[in-house]
Parts: sequence; C-alpha cells; structure tokens
Amino acid sequence: MSANKWTQNYKLKQSLYSKNKHKQGTRGNFKGNSKPRSRAVEPVKKPPVKISFLGGLNEIGKNITVIECNGDMVIVDCGMAFPDGDMLGVDLVIPDFSYIEQNVDRVRGIVLTHGHEDHIGGLPFLLSKINVPLYGTPLTLGLVENKLREHSLVNKVKLNVVNAGSTIRLGCMEIKFIHVNHSIPDSVAFAIKTPGGTIVHTGDFKIDCTPISGDTIDLSSFARVGDEGVLALLAESTNAERAGYTPTEQMVSESLDNLFKKAEKYRIIIATFASNVNRVQQIINCAEKYGRKVAFSGRSMVNYMDVASKLGYLNLPKNILIDIDALKKYPPEQIVLVTTGSQGEPMSALSRMAYSDHRKVMVGEGDFIIISANPIPGNEKSVGNIVDELLKRGCKVIYESMYDVHVSGHACQEELKLMHRLVRPKYFIPVHGEQKHLRKHAELAEFLGMEKKNICITDIGKTVEVCDDHMKVTGTVPAGKVFVDGLGVGDVGSIVLRDRKHLGQDGLIIIVASLDVYDGHVISGPDIVSRGFVYVRESEGLLDEVRKLALSILEDCAEQNIHEWGVIKNRLREEISKLIGQKTRRSPMILPILQEV
Repeated sequence: MSANKWTQNYKLKQSLYSKNKHKQGTRGNFKGNSKPRSRAVEPVKKPPVKISFLGGLNEIGKNITVIECNGDMVIVDCGMAFPDGDMLGVDLVIPDFSYIEQNVDRVRGIVLTHGHEDHIGGLPFLLSKINVPLYGTPLTLGLVENKLREHSLVNKVKLNVVNAGSTIRLGCMEIKFIHVNHSIPDSVAFAIKTPGGTIVHTGDFKIDCTPISGDTIDLSSFARVGDEGVLALLAESTNAERAGYTPTEQMVSESLDNLFKKAEKYRIIIATFASNVNRVQQIINCAEKYGRKVAFSGRSMVNYMDVASKLGYLNLPKNILIDIDALKKYPPEQIVLVTTGSQGEPMSALSRMAYSDHRKVMVGEGDFIIISANPIPGNEKSVGNIVDELLKRGCKVIYESMYDVHVSGHACQEELKLMHRLVRPKYFIPVHGEQKHLRKHAELAEFLGMEKKNICITDIGKTVEVCDDHMKVTGTVPAGKVFVDGLGVGDVGSIVLRDRKHLGQDGLIIIVASLDVYDGHVISGPDIVSRGFVYVRESEGLLDEVRKLALSILEDCAEQNIHEWGVIKNRLREEISKLIGQKTRRSPMILPILQEV
C-alpha cells in the first residue's frame, strides 16, 4: 500500500470512530447532553464493634474484656483480684460471668495477654461453666495448664499455643499477637482486625531496651498497625500518673549484686511475686556468682518455677537448686531462699516466717531479708506489719523504698505517649486502673492532640460501641464481684459480708428458749449466750437484764396469742437491741432460737 492510500484509510477510520463515540455519549440522554449520566456509588457502611468490660476498670486486677462484631465474640483475658480488708473470709474475687454464659454460643475463643493472676486467675471458674478454646503464648498456657490441673479441667479445655508475631482467626476477627515487655516473659498485645475496624489492646506492657530475657517490645508491628489505621486503642493505665520512663530490669540486677555483697555472712531470703520469672532469674544469677544454693518456698512459687524451667524460661545452673528440707545441711551464708509473701498475704510463706508459723524455716538475727516488690494499693499496711515483725526478730530487712530492689512492669507516661504516637487511633479507651489512673491517661491522650469527644472513660458493666462515625456507651451487661470462699463460689454476697463485719465489730448474742406448743408460754429459758460482745463473768448484771426482758416479751406474746415466729423474733431483736444500745452504746447481732415443746 502506498503512503497516500494509507493516509486516506487512517482518516476514514478516525472519522467513523468519532461518529460512534458521539452516538454512545448521547444514547439515552433526552436532553442531548453529550456527557453520559453516572450513578453515585454509596460507600458500604462498616458494622459497629461492641466492647464490654466485665472487669479491670476502676479497680486493680480482675481484667476481662469482651469484643463483639457481626455476632462473633472474643474474650481478652480472664483474671481475678485479691480481697481487700472489708471482704472478711473471702479468698478470691472473680468477675461475674453471666453475660458470657448467656452468649456462650457466640464465643469464638479466649485470648490471653500474659500469665499474671490478674489476667488468668479467673479461668478455672469460667471454664467450669463453659467450654471454649484458649489461645496464648507458651509460658502463659503452661501456667494456665497447671492451674486447670488443680481444678481437674486440664483434659476438658483445648489449649492453643500461639507465638508472638503470629496471627489467628476467630470468627470474623483476625488477631495478631504482638510481643511486649512486662515483668513476666511471653507477654503480648493484640491487634484485633474486625469488619468494623482494628482494635488494639496493649495488655500490660513497658518499653525495656535491655530486658533480662527475650526481645525488646515489637514497636515496628505497632507502627505498621497504626499505618493501616486503628479504630480504637485500649491501653493500660497502671502507671499513667508516673512521669518519665519505667526503669530497666538491669537496674535491679545491679542492686541485688550489691546486696549480696553486703549479706556475705547472712542467710538471704528474698520475697517476690511467684510469677516474676525474670526477677527469680536475676536472683539465681547472683546466687551462682556468690556460690550460694537456691531453695524455693511457697506453693505458687514452686509451681511457677517448675513450669518456667520445663519450658526453658528459667536457666538453672547445675546443682544450684536444693529442696527446702535440705536447708540445714548448708551454712547460712551459702543459702538463698526465694519465697512468696511480698504483698503481706496472711497465709504466704514470708508471713508465716514472720509470725513463727512456718514448719521448716525459723528466721532471726542471721537473716538478711529482701522484699523485691511494690505493695499493690491496699496492701501497704499488711506489708508494713510483716516488716515490723521481721525487725522484731532481729532480721535485717530491705524493702522497695530503701533500695532499687524492684522496678515496675508497667509503662510510665513517656512510654504511653510513644504507644499513642505509633498506633494513632481514632478513638481511645483507657483500661486497667482505678479512676485516677484512667483520668490521667485520658488527659495524656488529650495532651497529644486527641479530641475529648474521642476519649471514653467508662466502667465495668458498660458496653461501648465504636464505628467510623461515633463512639458511645450503648448499654449495660451483668458485671460485678463474685466472691470465692473455700469451695463456695458466689454464695457469699454483700449481705453475708455485712453480717461478718457486724459480728467482727460488735459480736453476737444468742437467745435460746423452749415454748409450749399449745399456749406459747415459756417452758425453759430463755438462756443468753454471748460471743464477741462482752465477757460474761464481768457482765452478769447486763445479761440478767437481757434475760428478764426476753422472758417478758415471750410471755407477752403468749398472752396476746401471737404464735408467728417472725413476729416474735422481730420483737426480741428490736427491744433487746434498744436495751443494749442504751446500756453499752453497742449493737451486737441478736439471734433468737426458739423451739416448741
């Protein structure tokens, strides 16, 4: 083909193409508009994410959070708390699991941040009611398995080991395990990717560039999650009041080394948290350096160390560990005894030593005792009492305020700021702390530029709904404190505690009488029994007045033909209580015991 013909053909094709294009552009447009009509595509609205708090807010411990989206439910942690001074006779405090039990068919699993009691201690009580799979790191699940074995649940629950850096899928949620530093190895945070957006839950963490074991916190993963977009951040607030950074664990190593030098002629006894595996490793390292043997005291300490050593988280030099029964075979200057009781717990090994109630260890002038822990709020008095008792026995006692024998496992303000900057969430909910901690953390977020309307300080029992265009409290769920007393779970409530407190403060008076089954007159009694109210031999006159008044009330009821037990007992309580109040300014519990003969 010649160049001239090729040019003519090209011009013809261009003309046809132009005509066809014009026809397509005007087709169906009755106004003759040359532009085609386009339809506006509405963006797909994302489903909301519901976050319900069953514990861990406005309290220390008992951490448990429920996250829901598209009908699927995931539980983060399941902890317990220790009772305070008003909870007489109570052993443990656990969350109310009613909401989880009511929705067990929607629960896809429980994910665990780490192995401290305030995050795993409630699991046996929950798993005795429901059966759902658990997901956690190797050490965390090793400790959980030990706990479940004690409750005969170990073969009934599926334990799924997940290493930091891995991702699992539970229902519609994808959960990434992110390594963090804490006072126990194998601690993680979670990036929970839901159809409604990503929720980051930090768990307990700090930023330690020189940890005793394991890697430093995986800040790069937090940054990547932040780059992808985070809907809401749930960050711990325990140390939100403290400025600066949390000191490194290496500082404790130096302090322990100096104290071991000072105690060269003494037996060393160190009290710390059983779960603080890194601290025990530091103690073992010092013991090896100074040629001492190590023994463990306290059931929880022995259990934790057994699990940690089997899983490789505790390095035990050859022949350094001895049984507590072998202490007498070695001179005191060759012994280190690691024990529980750093919080002043009444039944702990250190407490029993202080009060000469320990079967295998007697303490005295030859002992150098180190308490390597901060008192949990509320335990200061108990710890102080134990320190006083140990000092009375001639022991040298070192505690946290004197030397650097403890550092926190929780992030201070500068570390919290860094976490916020890396994650860059749209919304923020401070968790894990009392009201003062939560508010201080909220102020910190505001200081970093977050709008106040995007921060939510909430409480247990509340459900917070978060989505692209709002965060708000949308309802409540059953939540509160369930008391464990011996084998009883939940059978001790506020009324029982009130009665126990009443008995402890003012004592008890029991009124025993036998009444005629026909006419209600007194056949024998009334006998008066006093317990914890007054010393009977010195208060016979008062008790005689109580007896005469009780007899008068019973006979009056018989004369008026009153035979209802409730009416008679109420009259006895009211009138005797009035008499005792006038005479003694006390209000003992009054317990009438009546029988018909």
